[in-house]
Amino acid sequence: MNPTMTNLLALVARVLLALLFLDSGYGKIGGFAGTAGYIASKGLPMAQVLAGAALVVELLGALLLVLGWKARWAAAALAAFTVVATVIFHNYWALPAAEQMMQKLMFLKNAAVIGGLLMVVAFGAGRWSIDRR
Repeated sequence: MNPTMTNLLALVARVLLALLFLDSGYGKIGGFAGTAGYIASKGLPMAQVLAGAALVVELLGALLLVLGWKARWAAAALAAFTVVATVIFHNYWALPAAEQMMQKLMFLKNAAVIGGLLMVVAFGAGRWSIDRR
């Protein structure tokens, strides 16, 4: 594949991965109380602190990913965040059969996102980035 196409695809991939986190982080701003309540409903302590941390990780990580600045670190942080969130919030195996299908789909979607983020960790942001690698 020619370098221009490779760099374009790397940029598009970073933007598409970041969209998920930008949307989720932005949604937490207006729905902060609901997010904290959902976190608390899973039995986690300090739900407001965790909701705030999630908001910051998602928005900052997504912004760094789009810009391609410290993209490997941002992708690693977002991947770790997504692993934790997936296991806690999409544990389909612990739900009644009627609720499993949607949570399994969300679990698998997150697994694919983690895979994409790990590709950024492995190969970098591409030349069309601040990192330029």
